[in-house]
Amino acid sequence: MTQPLMILVAGPYRGGTGDDPERIAANHRAIQLACLELFRAGHLAVNGEDLALPLAELAGSTRVGDAAFDEVFHPMGRRLVARCDAVLRLPGASAGSDEMVALARARGAAVYTSVAEVPAVTA
Repeated sequence: MTQPLMILVAGPYRGGTGDDPERIAANHRAIQLACLELFRAGHLAVNGEDLALPLAELAGSTRVGDAAFDEVFHPMGRRLVARCDAVLRLPGASAGSDEMVALARARGAAVYTSVAEVPAVTA
């Protein structure tokens, strides 16, 4: 029997965007859609962006990459990956996502590159 996994979805957020807000939004949406797909498959999917961005704003961030953003953004991912069962690494260049994969592997957590690789939840 496969229980639901808590899976961190890691993919490009800023990577490849030149910090263009529309391209960042498209990357963020792709991360969120992967979370929905995992949820529909019976898993608990999380992403650092949806947790970090509101906190960064509260910390005073006014743009991607400012000090308040950096205080929260990648540290949130690092804390999450330490608690997750697995990481789903979406395609695309992303130093932060590569770091999440390395951290997951270092602690023996599974790393997947597609939702189809994730074990099905069975009752």
